[in-house]
Amino acid sequence: MYSMLRNKLQENLSDKNFSEILKGSVWALGAKVVATALGLVTSVIIARRYGADILGIVAVVQSFLLLATLFTLLGTKTSILRLIPEHLAKYSASSAFAVYRTILLLVVCTSLTAGAVLFFSSGFVARVVFSKEHLRFYFALASVFIVCNSLMLLTQEAVRGLRLIRAFALMQLLPQLAKLLILLPLTFLLFHQDNPVYALMGSYAVTAMIGLWIMHHVFNQRIQPSDPLHVVPVREVLAISLPMLMTATMTFIIGETGVLMLGMFRPEAEVGYYSIAVKLATLTSFVLTAINSMAAPKFSELYHSNKIDELFSIAKKSSKLIFWTTTPILLFFIFLGKPVLQTIFGEPFGAAYPALVLLILGQFVNSISGATGYFMNMTGHQNMFRNIVFVAALANILLNVLLTPRYGLHGAAIAAMVSIITWNVATLIYIKSKFGKTTGYFPLVTRKI
Repeated sequence: MYSMLRNKLQENLSDKNFSEILKGSVWALGAKVVATALGLVTSVIIARRYGADILGIVAVVQSFLLLATLFTLLGTKTSILRLIPEHLAKYSASSAFAVYRTILLLVVCTSLTAGAVLFFSSGFVARVVFSKEHLRFYFALASVFIVCNSLMLLTQEAVRGLRLIRAFALMQLLPQLAKLLILLPLTFLLFHQDNPVYALMGSYAVTAMIGLWIMHHVFNQRIQPSDPLHVVPVREVLAISLPMLMTATMTFIIGETGVLMLGMFRPEAEVGYYSIAVKLATLTSFVLTAINSMAAPKFSELYHSNKIDELFSIAKKSSKLIFWTTTPILLFFIFLGKPVLQTIFGEPFGAAYPALVLLILGQFVNSISGATGYFMNMTGHQNMFRNIVFVAALANILLNVLLTPRYGLHGAAIAAMVSIITWNVATLIYIKSKFGKTTGYFPLVTRKI
């Protein structure tokens, strides 16, 4: 058995393309695992010391910020991942820095504008949208930190665009680490009910500043006076970025509508239960996220080199790795999820177990489908992918409207599960019809297709 596993590993490492993805994924995966662990520790502290109500408020504030920054970034979070490597390859580091600076200034302007508008509208949002006047303070505070959250997300992708694998791993880890390091002294030295929210805002500010410093430092080392410069106007940046905003918006709806709907119609404690179920369920997809972060550029390279067989070979190997690493996590939480919830977070959190199982099933389909989203975007089929995600998002909204007010967190979990399965299955069917092959992997089943 050991010899067989060793030979299989050596065979995969001998594949230069897959080896490159695998080695980069190790760093990304390690950072993701540690960040997830730190996030769970933080959630336990909040649940135990502050209660489910505050945990729910933190979840609502995070969703509010994610929605705001989705539009302040205008799709540049994805486009910068394409533009920086493109300018490094075609022109120079100076040209790549010019693109980065243009996007940075654009995001700062949109973030400050959105932050000001939402700050003065915080009362309306709390009272009319959420019907909870006490949330006004939290929305106003979050509005001030929109610029920090936007810059944090932008610099994370910019660092990845420079292929700074270790720095990218650090940027993945920093938000959770900073939040925990801020929360601990506040909890034990200056206890206040709103400390978890303050820690969240502080973590965004710290990560944004470090990300800006990394980008400035790296470009200063690479820029040469003789570098050719290709200026990209804001108009051209927007022409590339805005189509990606549509897909990002639909993805956000699928991921966050449940929290927002629960925040509108159900008690904060129930939002807290659901947020914990989501955190545990997404443990089954962190391998997928780590591999995808390294696979996307390789997909593009192989496709545009017309190496279709190699492309699907890499996609299938990645999917196999994802399947065998996520299945044990899936089975663990299906059979032991309830005692884990009750033991770690407290007896009341056992109510989240049915929702946890539903979410895990959705994430499992997401994992075995492979990197469907990146595959579509990197092979020039982004418009079809946008349409598929749009349909899945509409299904998510409809199911949340029908189920969440009546069934609470279980209704939200059903909506999330159905939309994720719809998105992935539809994409797999399209890839199969277009290429005659599939990116997914499930033993025995995919061998026949």
